[in-house]
Amino acid sequence: MAEKRLKVTLIRSTIGSIPKHRATVEALGLRKLGKTVDLPDNDAVRGMIKQVSHLVKVEEV
Repeated sequence: MAEKRLKVTLIRSTIGSIPKHRATVEALGLRKLGKTVDLPDNDAVRGMIKQVSHLVKVEEV
């Protein structure tokens, strides 16, 4: 069975966000507005996404 993946897109700017959220977005690999990354679906990534859920859009692939 194939590993589950998540497609995460940065839809809101991190300007004005608290530094912890900025660091989390960058740790997810999102550097620019509109950029999309493909990440593994695991607990660590899910926790990071939950922290910045107001800034990103998530799709299951």
